[in-house]
Amino acid sequence: MESSSTASLAPLVSAAWLAAHLSAPDLVVLDCSWYLPSSGRDADAEYRARHIPGALRLDLDAISDSTSDLPHMLPAAPDFAAVMERMGVRPSDRVICYDGSGVNLSAARAWWTFRIFGHRDSAVLDGGFPAWAAATRPVQRGVITRPPTGYRVPELDRAMVRDRRAVEVIAEAYGPTQIVDCRPALRFEGKADEPRAGVRRGNIPGSINLPFTELTDEATGVMRSPAALRKLFEAHQIDASRPIVALCGSGTSAAGLALAVEVLRTSNDGPVGPPVAIYDGSWTEWGKV
Repeated sequence: MESSSTASLAPLVSAAWLAAHLSAPDLVVLDCSWYLPSSGRDADAEYRARHIPGALRLDLDAISDSTSDLPHMLPAAPDFAAVMERMGVRPSDRVICYDGSGVNLSAARAWWTFRIFGHRDSAVLDGGFPAWAAATRPVQRGVITRPPTGYRVPELDRAMVRDRRAVEVIAEAYGPTQIVDCRPALRFEGKADEPRAGVRRGNIPGSINLPFTELTDEATGVMRSPAALRKLFEAHQIDASRPIVALCGSGTSAAGLALAVEVLRTSNDGPVGPPVAIYDGSWTEWGKV
């Protein structure tokens, strides 16, 4: 598939790197924060109160399929392009996604969405807004806007997404493709209720549990080193060189695994394998009662 830009960004950039490149005319920073309703946090209000200077607000719901009864499903390509046009994002821009969670709760999903629509020159801010603010770097209040611009209708890379039927086939085959569930362990094990009504407890047969919070350092929120990720994957019996389909509650935090595998693949002596695909309907679809 043709990319909308020539990828030059690593999948992760540090707060120091962003500070040094923040004034670049082709750099767009997006606050992609999203939280479960039970968190008690208001992502829009937090953005208006404090964000990285020049950052635009990108609500995940704006780049989700509004016609689906499942949360955060991928939008149609023309709808994604229309949102980018309204926001003033150009296909040639380098896009940096961040969130305020400190664990890549939603920024990775935005990054994955850009990549699946061919905008490969995109990255996640390692550690998110907490990493930026920790060094008392400047912050900005209010809402930032940019003039609308053109954005060609992209082509979706279908190798990076799976639907329910495809996952059913994988689960039944017990073949080379690994299904990795990134929900917290208690939810995966069926010991805790799902946060959404009408969704049962449990997991997909044959799936492996790797909670997305384990991919980042608990103290700093930054992604674990490639060496630490290798050990983590080995401990969970995940082979990053083999195909992986990731899921979570709604396909949001599962993108953190896609990001971690990309970090590992682009490191020195990283495993050669396909990008992680995401089961877009995730457990909300599979576990519907």
